[in-house]
Amino acid sequence: MITDRESGAALTSPSDAPALAFADPGDLGVARAAALFEQMQPEKAVELLTPVLVQRPDSAPGWILMARIRLALDQVDPALEAATRAVDLAPEDPRPLAIASRALTLLGRHEEAMSMAYRAVIVEPKNPLWHDRVAWALVAADRQLGDAEQAARTAVGLDPNEAHYYFTHGVTLAALGHVDQARQALQTSLRLEPENPVAKHRLDVLNGEAVPVVEKRKRGWRLFGRKEESKPARPEEFRP
Repeated sequence: MITDRESGAALTSPSDAPALAFADPGDLGVARAAALFEQMQPEKAVELLTPVLVQRPDSAPGWILMARIRLALDQVDPALEAATRAVDLAPEDPRPLAIASRALTLLGRHEEAMSMAYRAVIVEPKNPLWHDRVAWALVAADRQLGDAEQAARTAVGLDPNEAHYYFTHGVTLAALGHVDQARQALQTSLRLEPENPVAKHRLDVLNGEAVPVVEKRKRGWRLFGRKEESKPARPEEFRP
């Protein structure tokens, strides 16, 4: 439990509870900004966090949080800038590497995106999120699809109860032309998360019952510390 001598009660309030993992001891500003982000108020979180980072430019948790918020707001360049600051401050933390990878993918800088994703895996090889990020970085680049499928399969093995990883695996298998296996992976994803319309649409496309559509990105996705009620409706990839 993080405490603060002058305002410990505020730090331990329920609204701050989801934020404490991102805060340095005594760094109430980062904690409060994280709480606002958790409450789906990203603009207010940015407003609060910006002066905190002016005063604390060496706060790796603060820059990680800023990167997550900027990416959720579809502000890709600022997200990459914040993630890069965090990588420099905390190279042993896989989170800013993954965020930077996602931003680089969105910017079309695929070689760098793949490199960052693999770096996250190297730092924390047992976390399925980073293998999933590798898979999507490779799929977005439309290269090394066999490696993308292997990364997705690894994520499934590390967390066999998460529907999203089967979805990713299905996408990579379909990209390789393995339609039957892709269908099975998507069916498993839907068994775990029956209300996911995009997984169903992907399956319908494979079954010839629908046509592919260009999917728009949506805000409010979570890449770290996901909750059941905040799972994305369109799981292209977990995002902050």
